[in-house]
Amino acid sequence: MAELIKNKDAMIKLQEEVKQKINSSSMAESEISKLPYLNACIKETLRLHPPVPLLLPHRAIQTSEVLNYTIPCGAKLLVNIWAIGRDPKLWDDPLSFKPERFLGSNLDFRGKDFEFIPFGAGRRMCPGLPSGITSVRSILASLILRFDWLLPDDQDQTKLDMNEKFGVTLQKDKPLQLILKHLN
Repeated sequence: MAELIKNKDAMIKLQEEVKQKINSSSMAESEISKLPYLNACIKETLRLHPPVPLLLPHRAIQTSEVLNYTIPCGAKLLVNIWAIGRDPKLWDDPLSFKPERFLGSNLDFRGKDFEFIPFGAGRRMCPGLPSGITSVRSILASLILRFDWLLPDDQDQTKLDMNEKFGVTLQKDKPLQLILKHLN
């Protein structure tokens, strides 16, 4: 929500898509999963703000060389997902929220595209991924369809504080506070 509030054009595009394609009386997951801009917004948010910034340590099972670095057998490895999502070698304008980068793209967060692994990859991938993504899609579509979102005291959305604090999970440094207005 913070990225959508900060990037009003993206919010407007998402609101238009949801209102055009979702029957407000009954929202089916089959309808929601086919909303390309909604899915692109979720992917772009996960690229910039992965739920867990570092994957749990892995152990090298053999000595290997990666990008001219020798990794000895038995070494503990941490994968910095947060940094991968902001790497200018992998992403154009990596610090900007641009859901359009995922439209028409086959990049997926299910662990096969190593430039985009917000939930890890392989057998140690997050087991809650399917239900989590389904929930996020449904909740976000419902909130966008039924409410208009505003910052308190007419704050300038372009100056919204997006700083994060790192821990086991990634969180906004200052919690997002919004005012919602029910849409008829």
